Amino acid sequence: MSEAIKNLELAQRKGVAKRPKVGGFPYLAETLRCAGVTKNIWFLPSCQSLFLTSKGNVMVQGTPLITGTVEIPKFDSKSLIIALRNDQAGKTTFPEFLAASWQAGVVRYDVDFIKRSVTYYGCNDEKYIETYPYVNVD
Repeated sequence: MSEAIKNLELAQRKGVAKRPKVGGFPYLAETLRCAGVTKNIWFLPSCQSLFLTSKGNVMVQGTPLITGTVEIPKFDSKSLIIALRNDQAGKTTFPEFLAASWQAGVVRYDVDFIKRSVTYYGCNDEKYIETYPYVNVD
């Protein structure tokens, strides 16, 4: 296993274990940033996640949300914001958040750990940007 993969997996385990249920994303994000992760790009519905890190770049293949040929949902920022608020309130699991984002027409989202922002994209160049706060991690 490469140093980049070991470092990423360790940071993910630490961030997931210590983050609070409500509002936990900023804690996980800061844990990853402290481990040298600069960007995370999620591709929906394939659930491929690209991590750009100081130790090397890593691709993670999750369980896809769909199989076969499907029509892409229309980008709906209001539905996306509802999915975000539900996730931030601890009302959904991460897979549920991904499914709700896909249903809101998100085909990709980019997390910039330096700028502390997440940009959600539809397939026709639509986008919604949200920032998240700095949190102190151990």
